[in-house]
Amino acid sequence: MNEESIVRKIWGKADTILFIFAGSAAEFALNKAVDWLYFTGKLPADPLGRLFATVTYARKIIFSTEEDANVAIDQISGIHNQVEAARGAKIPDWAYRDVLFMLIDYSIRSYELLERRLSRSEKGDVFNTFRKVGVRMGIKDLPSDYNAWLFMRDGHLQQNLAAGHFTKDLFKQYKKHLGNIRYRLMIMVQSLITPSRVVQLLEFGHGKSLIPVLYFYKFSAGFGVQKFLRNALLPKAYIVQIKSMDNR
Repeated sequence: MNEESIVRKIWGKADTILFIFAGSAAEFALNKAVDWLYFTGKLPADPLGRLFATVTYARKIIFSTEEDANVAIDQISGIHNQVEAARGAKIPDWAYRDVLFMLIDYSIRSYELLERRLSRSEKGDVFNTFRKVGVRMGIKDLPSDYNAWLFMRDGHLQQNLAAGHFTKDLFKQYKKHLGNIRYRLMIMVQSLITPSRVVQLLEFGHGKSLIPVLYFYKFSAGFGVQKFLRNALLPKAYIVQIKSMDNR
């Protein structure tokens, strides 16, 4: 991957990554296949730890050579295969696509919310990067290009999301591990960054009170606002991991 790739710019900054996973955390809770994330018990027991584990794999893929990226992708596939074998069932292809689609969508949404609008070509680069991951994993029926992805993404949002018992429990775990203040901040971020379908199902209010802070962030980077937002989103125990997300 080119050193100047927009994907590396997106995934080379801690703030953007945290927003990607704030959005994904909201949508994960609604996915009709979320029971798979509960099967091992690791997600509800340590949602923040699972976040950093996922970040580690994603960054290995994005910032490695093609050969090393393929090794990381194969490791992910191996983990999924073990879970499927333990449960005696297959994770649905649409569930794999949903996760891939989240990474594409929230990469774009996060960067645009925190930095600037992306061109159509840059959005296509984000799509193509993660599509390659999906191809390597053997995920079926992937869209061929960015336009096809937009159509399929909307269909998945309408068909594959529902609020249920796991949704309530997962948000309960988020609150337990984040604490009240950080949890409320997470909700505001999620209400800003997630598609309207997610906002509707989770019955979010609006996160407009966070918008002035984000504007200040964009135009006042030199005043330490970036670190404030970053450190506010997660407990102090994770500060070292958060700092490690900032690319060399």
